[in-house]
Amino acid sequence: MDVLLFVGLVVIVGAGLALAVLQLPGTWLILLGAAGYDWHYGFERFGWKWLLMLGGIAILAEVFDGLAGALVAKKAGASRQAMIGALLGGFVGMLSLTIPIPIIGTVIGGIIGCFVGAVVGELSVRNDYAASTRVGVSAVIGRVFGLFAKTAAAIVIAGMTVLLAGYAMFDGSIPEAIVH
Repeated sequence: MDVLLFVGLVVIVGAGLALAVLQLPGTWLILLGAAGYDWHYGFERFGWKWLLMLGGIAILAEVFDGLAGALVAKKAGASRQAMIGALLGGFVGMLSLTIPIPIIGTVIGGIIGCFVGAVVGELSVRNDYAASTRVGVSAVIGRVFGLFAKTAAAIVIAGMTVLLAGYAMFDGSIPEAIVH
């Protein structure tokens, strides 16, 4: 039974990683799988400290991913409207292209929406197409950087989940040095 639960957790973690790469809530699926696995064992396999730490990493990754485009655009001299446009445009783009372009539509939509939102926001403040385009490109660079950071966080969360579950399965507990 333990092996089947471990294999199920690994499948959930793999699905979560695939979703995270596509800018879907994969990190949350991994955390849900880890919490369910740990719940099954009375929260003795990982423990609350590890689950909270992994949850904290996921929250930080989500915040950074959401704000990265706007922050990099700000470094390029973006106005407040361009930063808000990059943030909102990224979300609208993700939602708009998820269904019509399966699998990669979320990523493409987020990038296009971030660019368009930043450019439109900057043009609303100043009528300078070159500067607006520069701000838009900077927002896209930030968005892509945020995507990589969020994916890296998902890899860390997934790796720790599988490592801790595997160790606990074969030894029965997590070493005291890791827990404290």
